[in-house]
Amino acid sequence: MTKYTRVPACFLCVFALAAPLFGQQTAALPAPRPGFSFPQKQTLTYSVDWRVFPAGTAVLHFEAAGDREKISATADTAGAINLLFHVTDKFQSSFDRAKGCTYEFDKQTVEGRRQVNSTLRLDYGATKSVLDEKNLVTGQTKHIEQPITGCLTDLLTGVFYAASQPMEVGQSFVVPVVDAMHTVPVTLKVEGREQIKTPLGTFKTLRVQPTADAGVVKNRGNIWIWYTDDDRHLPVQMRARLFWGTITFQLTAMDNK
Repeated sequence: MTKYTRVPACFLCVFALAAPLFGQQTAALPAPRPGFSFPQKQTLTYSVDWRVFPAGTAVLHFEAAGDREKISATADTAGAINLLFHVTDKFQSSFDRAKGCTYEFDKQTVEGRRQVNSTLRLDYGATKSVLDEKNLVTGQTKHIEQPITGCLTDLLTGVFYAASQPMEVGQSFVVPVVDAMHTVPVTLKVEGREQIKTPLGTFKTLRVQPTADAGVVKNRGNIWIWYTDDDRHLPVQMRARLFWGTITFQLTAMDNK
């Protein structure tokens, strides 16, 4: 049943599947494009489907806090999937609104009998990342420090940080992403324009595919994100086609609160 652990939280599959060994040379994180601003306050709700079955819900909230942006996300299983394997995951990220650099990325995961809390802090002054993790079932703890070079984004922020970049069909841009103690340059290629229908409405979108030079994504599946074809670049649909099935996220609600 372990495959079900990734069903609701696969929102992060966009970059998580692209993580090679730590230490690979990464590109610099490009700053947000001139005139772009992250939401001051906004809540996005996505339905999650696994194959043809409703699998859960993901809710994300954006909150401006001075020069930083905070994103919190929850992912919960539902329906038959919930009976097979209950999952409740929570994520929080804090990053620089002007530069995009992540300062802290927290995860609280409850996946069946597995319960783990972790905090990843990026100390740019000391050029290091610090991971503290605790298994709430066994009581085991972990503390790891690793060197970093330059500004990085995290798995949660990365999906939305990409919206701050110019998007032109046929062009690509690279985003260095960190998770735990792994860092990887993820290439996002704008493949084309497409009209997407979601429960919230019909959108003109740009279809973007993230890949990694290490080939991990290619070997384990394919991932696409559909961003609105406007200045917002709002992700209205995401799809991960993996070896155990296809996960689709669709935007069902958007509230400015």
